[in-house]
Amino acid sequence: MTHPFLPYARQQIDRDDIAAVNAVLESDFLTTGPVINSFEDKLSELTGDSFAVSCSSGTAALHLAAAALALKPGDKVIVPSITFLATANAVRYTGADVVFADVDPDNGLMTPAHLESALAIGGDQVKAVFPVHLAGQCADMKTISEIAKHRQLAIVEDACHAIGATYSKNTNDKNQAVGSCNYGDMAVFSFHPVKTITMGEGGAITTQNENLLHRLRLLRNHGITREESAFVQSNLARGEDEETNSWFYEMQDIGFNYRASDIHCALGLSQLKKLELRVQRRRDLVKLYDNLLATHAPLIKPITRAQGSNPAWHLYSVLIDFETAGLSRQKFMMELRERGIGSQVHYIPVHRQPYYQHLYGEIDLPDADAYYSRTLSLPLFSQMEDGDVERVVEAISQIL
Repeated sequence: MTHPFLPYARQQIDRDDIAAVNAVLESDFLTTGPVINSFEDKLSELTGDSFAVSCSSGTAALHLAAAALALKPGDKVIVPSITFLATANAVRYTGADVVFADVDPDNGLMTPAHLESALAIGGDQVKAVFPVHLAGQCADMKTISEIAKHRQLAIVEDACHAIGATYSKNTNDKNQAVGSCNYGDMAVFSFHPVKTITMGEGGAITTQNENLLHRLRLLRNHGITREESAFVQSNLARGEDEETNSWFYEMQDIGFNYRASDIHCALGLSQLKKLELRVQRRRDLVKLYDNLLATHAPLIKPITRAQGSNPAWHLYSVLIDFETAGLSRQKFMMELRERGIGSQVHYIPVHRQPYYQHLYGEIDLPDADAYYSRTLSLPLFSQMEDGDVERVVEAISQIL
């Protein structure tokens, strides 16, 4: 290879990120300190002034959201089949069941029509829907919200791919940030290294609902509260002088150790300051990819764009007609790798996983299967140069 290997994704860590982490390492608090609040305040500001709760991963965030809704055995939750496993698994952690929804075969997003079909299957036991903003594109939250509200369903947006994205009700409406929760109860983010913004490992939930905020904070920390106004056993909290004992706390629910540390939040806070620049760079790279790949259509083409969505691209996913191209996806990926280019598949439909097949049997979701059979994610990260995109497209041209 004459060029360094180009992975499908890569974190970007700058000197100021390192300085922010070092400052915490030299401080008095490695966890449960002030940087956590600063990170949550910044995320709240960027997502439209909803409340923000940080946690240890995107999976933890999904689990906290499901637990905050008090989902339980006998309940059902609708989840699109094209997503990472954690979206569905978080529902199962509560004992509730998953009803898998089909997706648009050309972009992997659950549509309102697919939601309606899943509701017909799930019936009155459906208590919530977890739409997924795949690859950084937003699902049709306006219509999904209308359907869900009519059925009195909770909405948790899986926005793990979509930090920095916006959507609107109509073309003339002002864009709203993903995470503002104007169309749902909670939105969930991931800050894994392959995402636009990283905490190393980390996640967050945003909400406008103060009751859910209290539940999320309680569940994140073992179900413990130290707030005097929330104590159930006030008589035990106070000493003989009627002053509240400084050491007192109550465990009011079964919770988890899902806290994020000040170390992780320092990195996240430093990274959030660069969010707008990184999102724009990714949009520029996607536009270049689109232009250069146009000559190969319809053999290879970008996923279709969702109306009303201004994406914050996490992935650059294309659809390839491998049968017409005369080679398998595995062969195509190996040919790219031989030219120093990484790629990935997002995702194997979750309803096809052995665990869920054993649980629910065979499920027919033809559009999810159609999307999976053609999709491939090409390199996309904010440090890429225009020449890197040109190199990827040239390699594709040689292979095809």
